[in-house]
Amino acid sequence: MLNTVLYPAQTAAKAPPLLIVHGLFGSARNWGVIARRMSADRDVVAVDMRNHGTSPALPSHSYPDMAGDLAEVIAVHGGRMDVVGHSMGGKATMLLALTHNDMVGRLIVADIAPVAYDHDQSQHIKAMRGLDLSGLSTRSEADKRLAQAMDDPALRAFFLQSLDLKAMPPRWRLNLDVLEAEMPKIVGWPGTEAMFDGPVLFLAGAQSHYIQPEYRAGIRALFPAARFAKIPGAGHWLHADKPREFEETMRVFLTR
Repeated sequence: MLNTVLYPAQTAAKAPPLLIVHGLFGSARNWGVIARRMSADRDVVAVDMRNHGTSPALPSHSYPDMAGDLAEVIAVHGGRMDVVGHSMGGKATMLLALTHNDMVGRLIVADIAPVAYDHDQSQHIKAMRGLDLSGLSTRSEADKRLAQAMDDPALRAFFLQSLDLKAMPPRWRLNLDVLEAEMPKIVGWPGTEAMFDGPVLFLAGAQSHYIQPEYRAGIRALFPAARFAKIPGAGHWLHADKPREFEETMRVFLTR
């Protein structure tokens, strides 16, 4: 089963448990602050997706497989949860809702649509593979080395959260070979004729291009109760760009 991090409700749980699903190259630890704050009145479970973090390294990275992984986690935690998924995790949670709709209460899809995209993330894998790990002991030194292949300091900080500096030698907590081989599936969308008629919020960063107006008809065909919102000043990593606004939007939607 996937590695999970449980944040028990800080007071008597008044709301259904919440499952948090990260995006490509992420991990449960990326969501620690938001998960703790969301656990004020509900149990929160964050996962490491397959081939990420300390979850199993597996030869496939398809959305049906990822949705099955999430269904297994939900079954262990009572059989029904509210769910939020970002990017790759958003696609996995959409397919989860479409194929296991009795397991999902409310769904928040963060900055992704059920479409195949024509971009590719393989350049980031190349940069991570190219990082010289010899003699590496500090994150600051890793950042300095990674900067030779990656200009964006925010992206470097995000990726370096998946670098295990305690291992000898240091290693990435990412199955880079499988993620590279399965990249067409990750940026794609498997398609389904199923429908989920529960409440769904498609939450976009206002500065992101991942949820285009022309996608809405296709979204509503799968999710007829879909609602749409944007967070001003946020890009694709909206939960990192505007964490408090993201958290408040989640809270309002989940408790409505």
